[in-house]
Amino acid sequence: MEIKVLARQGKGIREIARLLGCSRKTVRRVLRGKAKEQYGPRPARPKKLDPYVGYLRDRIEHAKPDRLAATVLLREIRERGYGGGYSQLKALVTSVQPPTEPEPVVRFETAPGKQCQIDFVIFRRRPTKLVAFTAKLGWSRYGYAEFADNERVETLIGCLENAFIYFGGAPLTLLCDNPKTIVIDRDAYGEGEHRFNAAFLDFTGHYGVRVKLCHPYRAQTKGKVERFHRYVRQSFYVPLMTRIKPTLLDVATANREVRPWLNDVANIRVHGTTKEQPLARWQQERSALLPLPPKYSGKRVGVEVPSHSIIVPVPLESFQHPLSRYHDLALEVGR
Repeated sequence: MEIKVLARQGKGIREIARLLGCSRKTVRRVLRGKAKEQYGPRPARPKKLDPYVGYLRDRIEHAKPDRLAATVLLREIRERGYGGGYSQLKALVTSVQPPTEPEPVVRFETAPGKQCQIDFVIFRRRPTKLVAFTAKLGWSRYGYAEFADNERVETLIGCLENAFIYFGGAPLTLLCDNPKTIVIDRDAYGEGEHRFNAAFLDFTGHYGVRVKLCHPYRAQTKGKVERFHRYVRQSFYVPLMTRIKPTLLDVATANREVRPWLNDVANIRVHGTTKEQPLARWQQERSALLPLPPKYSGKRVGVEVPSHSIIVPVPLESFQHPLSRYHDLALEVGR
């Protein structure tokens, strides 16, 4: 095109060849209409990601049917020297494992220090059970996780106390499900007046924490900790499992690995909802948490509960009665 334009401007073949840095034969061939304009695909330029494609495909394949998050893979290949960005990695991961449909989310925000959502999530049932206790502060999204091989009340109490220590204080309210380790009978004494597990009630009383129950079969009520379950699975559990296979992941190994992950990954990432680091928001929220009393001993219900998760049997049956019942008994004694 440049040759034809210069020719229309009256330039000679020799001058056009000199201006464009090509031969006079090329200029003549173009002007005589014998040159064909051919445009082919450009040769692919090497990408910084190319040396890691094989590793990434192997990691994704070995993790199936679970999915590995692109952020996890980015962290892994950066440890191996990758200096590129996130976009090309995300494109590769999406091509190998198409994204799932996101679930609709309705979020309810709470003030700093007001609420902590807690739950257990099961990762394995056989040959030995592996569960994780999770807790998440509602305002900062600062999270805690601890692994165990059971969901008994003494395990719940030990893990929850460890979470309070990790948070540097206790929230005003715990939002939780309805297992027998927490509540024996919902609405036993009227609407909203529940019959709680004696040991758990004693523990929360020691810390001055109020317990709020989710409606049955409405796990989305505590959506922050439910979302944290998926994050723990995708960002911690699946990558760890695929690294140590075929070794069976045990509680001790999981707990040894999860604390650095909480400190170095989960609580310093930029949260998708708040657009801030949970750590940065927790530093503001912890002043609103209740100060921690001495560690809970469990003596008021006749059971020792150390600060870690142990296996001391605790009676699940509660002997609470409405205050009106005790009033009536006092009157009868007086007569």
